[in-house]
Amino acid sequence: MNTATNQNINVGVDTGKSQLDIYIRPLDIFFSVSNDDKGIKQAIKTIKQHSPQRVVIEATGRLEMPFIIACADANISYVIANPVHVKRFAGAIGQRAKTDKLDAKLIAHYAEAIKPALTRLKPESMRLMADLVSRRNQLLSMQTMEKNRLQIMPKQLAMTIKPILTAFKNQIEKTEKKIVALIESCPEYQAKNDILQSMPGIGKIAAASIISNLPELGYITNKQAAALVGVAPMNRESGRYKGLRKIQGGRAQVRTVLYMAMMSAMQCNPVFKSTYQRLLAEGKPKKVAIIACVRKMINILNSMLRDGALWDAKTA
Repeated sequence: MNTATNQNINVGVDTGKSQLDIYIRPLDIFFSVSNDDKGIKQAIKTIKQHSPQRVVIEATGRLEMPFIIACADANISYVIANPVHVKRFAGAIGQRAKTDKLDAKLIAHYAEAIKPALTRLKPESMRLMADLVSRRNQLLSMQTMEKNRLQIMPKQLAMTIKPILTAFKNQIEKTEKKIVALIESCPEYQAKNDILQSMPGIGKIAAASIISNLPELGYITNKQAAALVGVAPMNRESGRYKGLRKIQGGRAQVRTVLYMAMMSAMQCNPVFKSTYQRLLAEGKPKKVAIIACVRKMINILNSMLRDGALWDAKTA
């Protein structure tokens, strides 16, 4: 059965840990399935009958991935939407009530009205690399918390913390080895990695984060690259009011990694060191100066990947 002959069918999916709530617009079809292999298979079968223009699901971090992978395998066009964009759309149309069914209807309405660009599923190795980078960040965060506790807890309790720190160190090293092995297993990733790491300040983790979380780099404009990372300053003006420009949005994970990479680059890379010092001399706050340097770093890396060129301080 194909009911989509002359209709623009859009599907909204509200994701829960154990359940998916699905609304098909404008057919006014609503149903729920369990968020497991059996439920997802049932949902895909029902959705495919109506040949939708797009299926939109909000990004949650991981809960939506099994459903998205199933959509990709079934050749169903899908969008992983930014929850902030959906929330703003709800405000624009005056929707304040919130239930699972209303959330699914809202997402389907957002799909129909906004027509967000389709999402492409990352290759399996790229998804794995992103997961490894994310896991390493989690381990580093937990390691830092334990180190802080070691400093403030009584010495008698030190032996309860030190074994945990050793375990964190070992797991971080194993995760980094897996990241390196994954990059070396793919010639395309290896070529990108060599270009990225040729810039002083970009290490293996920063390179892996860019490859996995910013695959568009090298194929987009510098402004688009800065916006994707979330380091492009946004104007805040209305009438006579002129507020300070601030960064917002973007891909937080890669931005955090590049921020830390810049802390290293300002010590070993004369280009960024001089840029940072010049901005401070102009009266810029330290954090603003660092973000400006990160934006410059992204622009240079974007050009390097586009041209297939290694780092050259003379042309930076």
